[in-house]
Order: sequence, then C-alpha cells, then structure tokens
Amino acid sequence: MRRDNLLFGWLGAGVALVALGGGAIAEQAAADKSRDLRICASEKEAPFSIKDGKGFENRIAIALAEAMNRKPVFVWTARPAIYLVRDYLDKNLCDVVIGVDTGDARVLSSAPYYRSAYVFLSRENENLDIESWKDPRIDKVGHIAVSFGSPGEVMLKDLGKYEDNMAYLYSLVNFKAPRNEYTQIPPSKIVEEVVLGNAGLAAAFAPEVARYVKASPEPLRMTVISDDAISGDGAKTPQHFDQSVGVRKDDVALLEEVNAGLAKAQPRITSILKEEGIPLLDKGM
Repeated sequence: MRRDNLLFGWLGAGVALVALGGGAIAEQAAADKSRDLRICASEKEAPFSIKDGKGFENRIAIALAEAMNRKPVFVWTARPAIYLVRDYLDKNLCDVVIGVDTGDARVLSSAPYYRSAYVFLSRENENLDIESWKDPRIDKVGHIAVSFGSPGEVMLKDLGKYEDNMAYLYSLVNFKAPRNEYTQIPPSKIVEEVVLGNAGLAAAFAPEVARYVKASPEPLRMTVISDDAISGDGAKTPQHFDQSVGVRKDDVALLEEVNAGLAKAQPRITSILKEEGIPLLDKGM
C-alpha cells in the first residue's frame, strides 16, 4: 500500500474517532441539559423573587432543585410574576413556577410545601388586636391599605369601605387604574404606609410583607386574619392559602419528581420561611 494511502486511512480513522467522540460529548451535554431545572422567575417581584437571587422563593427553588439532583437555572423576566405561566411555562421556556396557590387551574400543582395567611398590620403602639373582618372596630379605622384584587379589597367592598379608600389606594400607584394595565401596590409600600401612620390598618398576604415588617424601624403588629370572612352573598372569602410548585399540565412525570424533591427539601424550605418571618399554618391539603 502506498504511503499516502496509509496516511489517508489513518486520517479517516482519526476523523471517525473524533466524530464518535463529538457525538458522545453532544449526548452527554444533552443529558446534562436535561438535568437542569429551569425556574420561571420575575426579576422584580420582591420579596418573592429578585434578580440578585435574594427573594425567598429563589432560595426555595434552589433547595428544591438540589433535592431533585438537578441544576437550578433561572429563566428571568422583567415582567411581573402574574405572566409567568402564560408567557413562559406554557411555552416550555421553563419547567416550574414557585409559589402558586395549591389547585391553581392553570397548572398541575404540587403537594403544598407551606400554608400561610392574610394578616392585619398595625402599629404596635396602637394596640389594635383585630383578628377578623367581623371586628366592628374596622369601621372606625381610617385608611386601610390593601392590594388590588386581594381578599382585602373584596372585604372592603363588602363592608362598604372601598369607596372611602379608593382614592387613597389609587394615590399609592399614582392613580393608575388596575383595569387598564397590571398595577399593584408594592408590599414594601403597604408596610411603609402603616409605619408612617398614613394607613391605620393594612391587610396583606403575610409572605408579601413579613420581610418588611421584620425590618421596620417602627414596631408593627402582624396578626393572622381568621378564615371566617363571609361576603354579603354568603360566599366565603378565603384568608388562608396553601402554596405549591406549578408545572405544565402535561408534565405528570416532572410533578412526581417535584413532589419527591419537596418532601426531601421540606426542612430546608421551612427554615427559609421561618427566617423570612412568615407565619406558618398547618397545611390544609
């Protein structure tokens, strides 16, 4: 055999080996990629999710991913978290949404990993120990700060106090109407209004405000609202909620893996929640 033919043969074998090696590398890379847990996350949903990773749900997501032996990979959006399911999860741009209400119809929701409640906030020196929307003292409170679309807003309307507070609430968002675009009062602002005395009372979801209550220079009282709110038409307005991880409706296998991961990570998750200052209730489901 001529020398150049030998050389050609050796080169051909080398190319084949490189090709095989490249294929194996590609397969390994694909396998590694499949072990990523892509986490849908808003950059500006404090205190739940923040681009610097200091949101408590960011920390819970990492704990979950590690318990699942997966690599946590955040898929960030500059939009509010309300859009995560429609614009990211449903389009397969990410795998999980942390912190959905258990039973959320848009997703398959995991077993709940904690339960918390809406709370009343007031200044400690006011000695306002209100625990229920049925408390008659609410009628004597001035401004009451609530989030738009929340159970607090529902109850203000039912008690006939929403009109008295509407202009005040809109002033907190520069009079933007929530019906025209997604508009929400930042949780930190709700706490600040109580601290400054602009609101005599606030009703907010505890996980939203616990961080700011804990850091407040003014001692505040945070009281879990009794789950006994009934509107005028006799319907219950829930105040206590289980929180879950949401996955796509067709991803039952991932849901099972998430549930196993949550069980394994539960002590670490509970520690994160307690560190945040969130009051925890017995899970309802």
